[in-house]
Amino acid sequence: MEREKSAHAGALACPTCDFHTTVAEPNDAIECYRRHRSVTGHAIAWERTALDAAVETDDVETALDGLGDEYGEGVPLGVLTAALAERGVTIEETLDAIYALRMEGAIYEPRDDRVLVV
Repeated sequence: MEREKSAHAGALACPTCDFHTTVAEPNDAIECYRRHRSVTGHAIAWERTALDAAVETDDVETALDGLGDEYGEGVPLGVLTAALAERGVTIEETLDAIYALRMEGAIYEPRDDRVLVV
């Protein structure tokens, strides 16, 4: 069963330019990250999250596999990055790992910015 949407997913910050924002949906964080990175070259990070997605590992593929059962249409990248941020993994590191896993054929994207382990 797919989790219900949160009214407030969390807050993001860029320590380099003192940028702070909140996001309503987890994948809004990914859109914000990409936009901020393309404009400033800075990587923003989760400052705090209001999501109950927890993982017991800092390995992206293992975390994705663990969250996969809860998200039938694919784990939103925002949820994955938020869960891994609690383990010290940055958004940038998570997205880089997702790209590498996609190129290896270990994961697939059933919908935009939602991924599952093959």
